[in-house]
Amino acid sequence: MTTSAIDDDLEALEARAYDTFGKGELTPAAQLFGELLERQPDAIHLHYMKGLAHKYLGEWSQSLHHNLRAIALKGEFEESLAWNAAIAATGLGDWEEARRQWKRCGIRIPEGTGPIESDFGLASIRLNPWHGGETVWARRIDPVRARLLNVPLPESGHRLFDIVLHDGAPTGRRHSGDGDRTVPVFNALYTLAESEYRTFVAFVRCDSPEDLDELTEATLPGIGYVEDWTRSVVHYCLRCSYGTPHDHDAESSAEGWASERSVGIGAQGKAAVERLLDGWQSRAPGRGVEGIEAPRHERPERTQGHTWWRGQDADEGERTDG
Repeated sequence: MTTSAIDDDLEALEARAYDTFGKGELTPAAQLFGELLERQPDAIHLHYMKGLAHKYLGEWSQSLHHNLRAIALKGEFEESLAWNAAIAATGLGDWEEARRQWKRCGIRIPEGTGPIESDFGLASIRLNPWHGGETVWARRIDPVRARLLNVPLPESGHRLFDIVLHDGAPTGRRHSGDGDRTVPVFNALYTLAESEYRTFVAFVRCDSPEDLDELTEATLPGIGYVEDWTRSVVHYCLRCSYGTPHDHDAESSAEGWASERSVGIGAQGKAAVERLLDGWQSRAPGRGVEGIEAPRHERPERTQGHTWWRGQDADEGERTDG
């Protein structure tokens, strides 16, 4: 094969690799970039792209290897390479490497040798972005780790207080709920630590917002948070989803208050939820508990064929409160 033919062959293979990646077919794209690297082992851009594909696949060891190789070949600082290396190192729990890369990026982190525990601000995290993408509020504890602060919908497979690894580039911004501030929206890439607070769904009835406030503000051992999902989750009728009899035409009273509420509860066990609701129900007339559900769902598997990392519009699981 002539030099010109070899060049044409490489050019066609590279175009195919980028096209495959652009269609969201990450596994074959990673394979194609690997084939290219066998023929061009020192091509920085190919190491970067293969590392990127492995990042979106959640394959941290491969992603870190190729990003570090690109960094070594580059010889000078490039932020995107350092960020992706730090993300992959965090996914692996390689805190020495993660800390090294964050410092290269000029990010101030607490001194130490283990996991970073600090306050990097409030963020909105899109869970399972390759499968619907419910968004929840979270507190960032390092540049790419966040602790979930909402009770996630059961279908997400996530839990209140889970610690997730999120991408470095935001896919948008969202109002924080105080009216004056927006926060970044990040795609969750992986669950690093699952909390002990399962999601329970309660269907309750009460006559006023004050009744409900007492429930959502209640504290009890074994209870994390209680959330009024009727107000905070857009376009998602949980009563219909779980088969609880429900009349949509009677949702609102003349005063605009819907007495039937769907409540999300992050709790360590059902007994704690029952104690909470029994106590709340007994303290005032007009309160009722129509059912408690504790559905278990696995996290949706990563799907390919679409470029979820580029962001998406708001959907059914989006939170509207702060």
